[in-house]
Amino acid sequence: MKIKEIIVVEGKDDTAAIKRALDADTIETNGSAINGVTIEKIKLAHKTRGVIVFTDPDFPGQKIRNTITNEVPGCKHAFIEKADALHKHGRGVGVEHASPEMIRQALKDAQVMQETYEETITQEDLVTAGLIGGEGAKERREKLGRLLKIGYTNGKQLHKRLMMFQISQKDFAEAIEAIRKEEQNA
Repeated sequence: MKIKEIIVVEGKDDTAAIKRALDADTIETNGSAINGVTIEKIKLAHKTRGVIVFTDPDFPGQKIRNTITNEVPGCKHAFIEKADALHKHGRGVGVEHASPEMIRQALKDAQVMQETYEETITQEDLVTAGLIGGEGAKERREKLGRLLKIGYTNGKQLHKRLMMFQISQKDFAEAIEAIRKEEQNA
């Protein structure tokens, strides 16, 4: 499997994991403080081949993702669940710990975040669905992020992420229904 786009990762270990999973080129950010040279490389890659941002499911990874989204709009984003990115001995979380199958699936599911978006899901919908505040909200957001393939976010960022990926009311409702059924069967 060859990926046309260039994949933006955090470091050398992530590049090695990507190359174990498929044939792809990467740009490494070397941490969350992305410098201007790296941003320029990402801009050029986006213009010529396209870019998929694939960072770790943690705070520094989200910081990198946000910086790239602000500096280079229109990139695709791939997400991996924290549970799928844990070191086998519990020492750290990152793309480099994910299986080749999980990496291929995340890249296959990569989506473009929209800069301008129509609000199809409101804050009130999120509260009604039990995704903000209250018991179990964090777990529901984790499940929602996995089902919709948009990654995990905190309560404040969820609405923005749903809008950026233009998640439809129908897809949102179906995911919430699946979460409710899972909770009832637990």
